[in-house]
Amino acid sequence: MTSSEFARGPYSAYVSTLVNAAIVAAEEKIALDTVVLDLRDLIDAFDALVVTSGRNDRQVRAIAEEIERLIELALDVKPISVEGLVQGEWVALDYGDVIVHVFDESTRDYYDLEHLWNSAPALRPLPTH
Repeated sequence: MTSSEFARGPYSAYVSTLVNAAIVAAEEKIALDTVVLDLRDLIDAFDALVVTSGRNDRQVRAIAEEIERLIELALDVKPISVEGLVQGEWVALDYGDVIVHVFDESTRDYYDLEHLWNSAPALRPLPTH
């Protein structure tokens, strides 16, 4: 990420690496509509929220597992907690400074986190597939 992507400037190297690994992993599993929400000016609990989608529960699980794998390779860290992996409708990976949400399309529409955090600057990486 570059400093021009968000008005506040770049994330820390750790957060940037984590977010970028999540984006790459999502792309590798052909995730839909990945977005990064910069929450640094809105809350103190974490810096960024990565939201992405899969077409069905199998793809949601595959995306979440690939995100977890690439982040561990890049940073040698595991999530603090993982919720929803068995059901595959909504998987949340908590990395402390970054929370990653992988939804199926209908669950993402229902919870609409982008609307909930609409005052947060958003980055939508261009898909490579």
